[in-house]
Amino acid sequence: MVQLEKAGICVFCPQHLGRQNGKPVLLSNATWSVTPNRWPYPGTSLHLLLVPREHVGKKTDLSPEAKAGYWDILEQVERHFGLTYWGQGSRNGDPRFTGATVVHFHEQLVVADPQWKGDPVRLFLSSRPDANDPPPAA
Repeated sequence: MVQLEKAGICVFCPQHLGRQNGKPVLLSNATWSVTPNRWPYPGTSLHLLLVPREHVGKKTDLSPEAKAGYWDILEQVERHFGLTYWGQGSRNGDPRFTGATVVHFHEQLVVADPQWKGDPVRLFLSSRPDANDPPPAA
């Protein structure tokens, strides 16, 4: 990810989504795309990323159109996969503090596997930055 960022490539911007990780875009609307997570968490039967087409670092920075489109794409996911339960999480802002690996805002949607016998699925929402780490490029 660091090398891609240095090259000015955001893996979640529309022109790159799916090309860097080999995962297809499963669903989309005018403002959002949905793709499988390249590294699904253990204990999930489904792990998706909801990715806005806009390159922003926080959900609150999305345009009104993207904010409205979020509810449409979430309903598409629910219908398409026949979901009756799921969990969601997102990291907003400086990834040195949130634990994100990509600066482009995205949301994790996970469905726990009822057959899983291991630890519960956990989403880490913070990190301990190195004081010498520079802020990421926007």
